[in-house]
Amino acid sequence: MSAPQRLVIATRASRLALWQAEHVRDRLRTLYPDCSVELLTLTTRGDQILDRTLSKVGGKGLFVKELETALLDGRADLAVHSLKDVPVDLQAPFELCAVLERADPRDAFVSNDYATLADLPAGAVVGTSSLRRESQIRQRYPHLQVKPLRGNLDTRLGKLDQGDYAAIVLAAAGLQRLDLGHRIRSLLDPADSLPAAGQGALGIEIRDDRADLRAWLSPLVCRRTTACVLAERAVSRTLGGSCQVPLAAYAVLDGDNVVLRALVASPDGKQVIQSEHTGPVAQAEQIGEAAAQALLSKGAAAILAALQDTSAD
Repeated sequence: MSAPQRLVIATRASRLALWQAEHVRDRLRTLYPDCSVELLTLTTRGDQILDRTLSKVGGKGLFVKELETALLDGRADLAVHSLKDVPVDLQAPFELCAVLERADPRDAFVSNDYATLADLPAGAVVGTSSLRRESQIRQRYPHLQVKPLRGNLDTRLGKLDQGDYAAIVLAAAGLQRLDLGHRIRSLLDPADSLPAAGQGALGIEIRDDRADLRAWLSPLVCRRTTACVLAERAVSRTLGGSCQVPLAAYAVLDGDNVVLRALVASPDGKQVIQSEHTGPVAQAEQIGEAAAQALLSKGAAAILAALQDTSAD
């Protein structure tokens, strides 16, 4: 197959999204020096709605719809996403054709006055955009106040700096990618704050009829990261995971095996159900499905049902 002559990458307009798209652009330019690689910058509904939490306005799919429209109408060839923003039930005519090497998957504690979550005094306000983080913080530190935090990375840091929060918790990878690693006071161990499925990884979405793109993008695929996120996303997919569900799934490789930890919690942190499964890399998705079934058997079904009833009100 001949090399591509021109590729257009659809991306959100935030600084972090642009960094991610530019990273893929530069990788493609290295692979295909004669190819013109351009960015198509778009604003999504998820970027526009900042006064409500994602769980109340339709979930993370709000960050991909406009980019998918550009893929459908031919304005763009591929879209670059933070993988944790890509719906786990991605439907035809779209496919996730490449997962790149993962950056740091951990959550980061950011504060101007305190070094760790444990240092925060009773009643201190912690900001986060994630029910997953919120439930785990509430479980470990019930004396703290957890409040929603929306907006792009610079907006969130600005709200911290103006005193709206004593601390905020963000994905470490985003801060590090934008050279803001110096704002991290401490990194949360996955045992204390289990990451979201796909956290720290970049995913590339294309139309499923683009076999040419699938081939051109294949050198970007990280097999190790792909195996881990396949297991993680299978947990979310099996449980119907969305922003309305405090759900975590994180896998690492141990030789030829995937070691997966998964968690479902009630938003108040009073119920936290966990499971751990290990199996061969070739069975990554089945491992994720088994972990999800174990969570259900331990009582996650009741938590999920209660959350569905709440969201339907």
